[in-house]
Amino acid sequence: MAADKKSKQLDMTQGPIASKMFKFCMPIVLTSILQLLFNAADIIVVGQFVGADAVAAVGSTTFLINLLINFFLGLSIGATVVISTDIGAKRYVDVGRDAHTTVMMGILCGLVVSAVGILGAHLFLTWMATPADVIGQSTLYLRIYFFGTPWFMIYTFGRAVLITTGDTKRPMYYLFFAGCVNVALNLFLVIEFHLGVAGVAIGTVASQLISAILIINRLRHIGGPCRIILKDLKIYRSKARTIFRMGLPTGLQSVVFAVSNVMIQSSVNSLGTLYVAGNAAASNIEGFVWVSMDAFNQGATTFTGQNYGAGRDERFNKIFASAVWLSTLVGCVMGFTFLIFAKPVLGVYLPTSAEAVSRGIRRMMVFMPTYWTCGIMNVATGCVRGMNRPLVPMLATMIGVCLVRIVWIVFGFHAIFDAYGSMMAYVSLCVSYPVTWVITGVFLVWYYFHVKKIVSVNLASAR
Repeated sequence: MAADKKSKQLDMTQGPIASKMFKFCMPIVLTSILQLLFNAADIIVVGQFVGADAVAAVGSTTFLINLLINFFLGLSIGATVVISTDIGAKRYVDVGRDAHTTVMMGILCGLVVSAVGILGAHLFLTWMATPADVIGQSTLYLRIYFFGTPWFMIYTFGRAVLITTGDTKRPMYYLFFAGCVNVALNLFLVIEFHLGVAGVAIGTVASQLISAILIINRLRHIGGPCRIILKDLKIYRSKARTIFRMGLPTGLQSVVFAVSNVMIQSSVNSLGTLYVAGNAAASNIEGFVWVSMDAFNQGATTFTGQNYGAGRDERFNKIFASAVWLSTLVGCVMGFTFLIFAKPVLGVYLPTSAEAVSRGIRRMMVFMPTYWTCGIMNVATGCVRGMNRPLVPMLATMIGVCLVRIVWIVFGFHAIFDAYGSMMAYVSLCVSYPVTWVITGVFLVWYYFHVKKIVSVNLASAR
């Protein structure tokens, strides 16, 4: 128990929920925004000092990067569920093994993604129909970026361990410091050495290395069962199996999600460089809204996981309601604020291309008023995942989001392009997003209440 007090773990099974969730999630919001600023800094710097082609080169890699890393990020979410459940059940020996297995998995996953990304960069971009005038720069950016993926994975999996203790502030501090280094290196390497997209990629890799070192150092000195001892790092097979069981559906869901986005990106690529640049800038701005809402998805998963382990099912609905309202509030405030200032904000990314800005505005007009529906969908998924039921949310997302978008690309996009031209075809791609969020979200909210009843009955029988 002394170790527990020393670690100052946040007890999510007692006391008020909304205030604790807000306190827990806001540093995650800021951390996620800082993490997104890595890519935003890349795009802004090359947009200001290189040109729209460089913006398109960096922006066209975003969905491909997500495709290659999202499976492993899903595993880190599975680790969060497993550790949270064991903390709630006070199985502290298991918590220690969970933590060491998680960090070791981060190291191995990072090496795998790095090798695949470096070797396959040009081929993958070719498959995505990346415009010929930017594919060379895109390939260079990707290869340097993936060289730093091991550090990114170590930070991500290490952060997954740390936030289960309730410590969401230190990851934010680490990302802030690393982000400052990233921006400084971007400016120095692009302006002074004229390295273009290579310069911003090098800056990103350096910042990832710094954040990985800081997170591992914290885990080595934390009190309580989540403390990491480097010489004891290993894969505990039983823990790895459990993490895979919880994280695999989430990872596959993320991969299929990314596949549909890659197909949409390929469709955007076919419209030309102006659409690619405008879409990349708008997508990057929207990312700030998405990661802010997704923090409450992470909060819902962690809070539900601890209460599931502790058998406190009477708190589930309050966790769900708190996460939904907080996510919706953040999504609406940020979404409409960005929409109001869309033109000047996009102008920061694309100062020399008014035509690319106009295409970005079209996308934001569709996304920003509707993004809050995506937040509700994700919160429902997080709560169900926290109750150790990740399979159905995966299937629902694969069918309701990914499959519907793919069908639309195959049967709708080209027909609209032939009949009405590139702008209407582009808008139709954007509209496919909120339509699929609503369809899938309605089902997942219903499924959350369905699973909650089953879990409550099971827990009552166990008592």
